[in-house]
Amino acid sequence: MTEPTVAVVIPSYKVGRHILQVIEGMGPQVSHIVVVDDACPEGSGHLVVEQCRDPRVRVLFHEHNQGVGGAVLTGYRHAIDEGVDVIVKVDGDGQMDPALIPRFVAPILRGEADYTKGNRFYDLRHIARMPGIRLFGNAVLSFMAKFSTGYWDIFDPTNGYTAISARVAAALPHERLSKRYFFETDMLFRLGTYRAVVMDVPMDAKYEDEASNLRIGQVLGEFLSKHLRNLAKRIFYNYFLRDLSVASLELLFGVAMLAFGTGFGAYQWWLSNSTAQFASSGTVMLAAMPILIGLQLLLAFLSYDIASVPRMPIAGRIAGPLLKTHDQR
Repeated sequence: MTEPTVAVVIPSYKVGRHILQVIEGMGPQVSHIVVVDDACPEGSGHLVVEQCRDPRVRVLFHEHNQGVGGAVLTGYRHAIDEGVDVIVKVDGDGQMDPALIPRFVAPILRGEADYTKGNRFYDLRHIARMPGIRLFGNAVLSFMAKFSTGYWDIFDPTNGYTAISARVAAALPHERLSKRYFFETDMLFRLGTYRAVVMDVPMDAKYEDEASNLRIGQVLGEFLSKHLRNLAKRIFYNYFLRDLSVASLELLFGVAMLAFGTGFGAYQWWLSNSTAQFASSGTVMLAAMPILIGLQLLLAFLSYDIASVPRMPIAGRIAGPLLKTHDQR
């Protein structure tokens, strides 16, 4: 039986000070290292070509900047073509310890997960190292991601330290994935539509002299709109297009009754205020009851949704050799 092969993809943009050290930290369990120079103004890809002598390294170049997602997907496609079993994504800025790679790969090789990702919130002792704005921003984005992806048991969705089964990576619609900062979260949404199993891996929050290109305040509005879009898609795909369950009816009737009760109550409040007459107890109940019942139905739907987090990995059920479906639309 042949040993499973692991490839590491390193998107490279403004990481010239750290990229060589990151590569040096790759252990013997890694068989391929794919550095993707995303039109880096520092020429970090050329730096690797000139100074790195590791035979496992292959450097790919983008003519135009495509964002972190575009760089990762280029690395994915190369690793898939090489026939590897697991693909790990590590940033080139030195924040992610390559020694943790076996932790990310092991659940996939054991058939327990299709995709693993880092979580910096497990150990409360280390969270204090995280800048306050990042801590708040990641907490907000994590709660958004729970709703939009359906993975209620994970946290830290923007964490870029990830590993994925190559079979699952090949099956994803690469052309439809977000190419920039929303990439990691959009990956979770796409994996959710395939019912893939995602697992968090505890890791330390490491911050040194690197500068993050992500500004939470600048992307919060964009992330919110994309989360709402993915939430609507997920609800439609899972509860109306692919299946129609009791939860689907709970959602429909819950929204309808909540909307009716709120609208009717608002109208009666306006009418009472305009005519200076108190609404009857029956009118109040007619507004209150649909609201209460609607909230109960929506809570029941939410409970069903939380309990529906995927538990059975799909990698073993993807038949045949690795399929190059990255042009799927």
